[in-house]
Amino acid sequence: MTKQFSVPRGTNDILPENIFAWRSLEDSVRKLVHLYGYQEIRTPIFEETELFARSMGQTSDVVQKQMLQLAAQPKPEETGVVLSGLALRPEATAAVVRAYIENSLDKKEPLSKLFYIGPMFRGERPQKGRLRQFHQVGVEALGPGSASPYLDAEVIALAVHLLEALGVEGFQLKINNLGSLDDKKNLSKWLREKLGGRLSDLCSDCQDRFERNVFRILDCKNPTCREVIAKTNLNYQECFSKESVEYFSKTKEALSALGISYQESMQLVRGLDYYTNTVFEITAPSLGSQDALGAGGRYNHLVEELGGAKVDAIGFALGIERILLALGETKKVLAQPMDAFLVVLAPTLLSKAFQLVNELRQSGVSVDMSYHPGSLKSQMRMANKQGARFVILLGEDEDRKGVVAVKNMETGEQKEVNIKNNLEELIALLNGEK
Repeated sequence: MTKQFSVPRGTNDILPENIFAWRSLEDSVRKLVHLYGYQEIRTPIFEETELFARSMGQTSDVVQKQMLQLAAQPKPEETGVVLSGLALRPEATAAVVRAYIENSLDKKEPLSKLFYIGPMFRGERPQKGRLRQFHQVGVEALGPGSASPYLDAEVIALAVHLLEALGVEGFQLKINNLGSLDDKKNLSKWLREKLGGRLSDLCSDCQDRFERNVFRILDCKNPTCREVIAKTNLNYQECFSKESVEYFSKTKEALSALGISYQESMQLVRGLDYYTNTVFEITAPSLGSQDALGAGGRYNHLVEELGGAKVDAIGFALGIERILLALGETKKVLAQPMDAFLVVLAPTLLSKAFQLVNELRQSGVSVDMSYHPGSLKSQMRMANKQGARFVILLGEDEDRKGVVAVKNMETGEQKEVNIKNNLEELIALLNGEK
């Protein structure tokens, strides 16, 4: 028996019946980010592995456990291209920063406001809301001296407005301040002092994180770890400089001025090393354990760390699959119904029907037909399935008279249209002009 292949575990096919929801989401995103001055950027789906290791941190869970790397072939002398030292992108920020540096965008404009839509890849354990190939929409605002609490508020507000425009309800915005790089060093030391005495009570992952990335303990989902954190005094503002505290206060004031509701959460840390100062996360409780719709924050040192100029930056990413889950079951329809479907009532007219269909297409009419025409009933089912607004019937009687019968599928009205000399009348009817 011939092997039947299945979609790789942790991935999904996006079928035509689901595309309407995806296209609507993407169109809404493009329309809204344009109002904020963002321009689209597209980067490769794979980059050098070192790019992600340096940007996200060698000790991050993504780099340590989830990176999907392209392995070299065992025998390079064999035919085929050898790919090594490359990884499928687990997130887009590093790739956008690489493109920003490589193309000297900092020299072209004082503030680059970029957005992207596309697939990301992580070696996750597949479950509802967590896939190995998933899709994100995100924005990045990069530029010298762009560290402004008002830009922070704008970016957070854009994430909120995107979800509102898409129809997501009941989501929650959480924000926190991680401080500057020096503040994070002080905070890291402070956390180890606070949690060191409870190390044996933490899960094995958090015991490992204690040394390599102590911040991740704060957002561990293990109930025992959450209980330890809950009993620990996390008022760590004393670790921060006056400037960091004032900056975050102005960000909150700007959000309040925009009418954006938020919850301040000291347990929100984000799992990537490059974040500093403002971080935020948006969750939808209706999604269960995988409740994050998206997240983001400020990363003022990443551009410089990847070989660029000293440039401030902030961004976010929202998960498209998570958004669609939060929206619930979407109506499964074609995004663009056909203008017409041509029903051939006699096999001898197949050649003439084929010519007519292509003449209509060249005139801008979307039309289809069956190349193995069956009964009238079966062809009408095909027309309904494609959402055709009109059905064009061509039979032997119509052919002798030089006409076609055109049926309006919404009203049921049917009329004959002369096509002997030209198609102008037919095209006008199909375009709603008559």
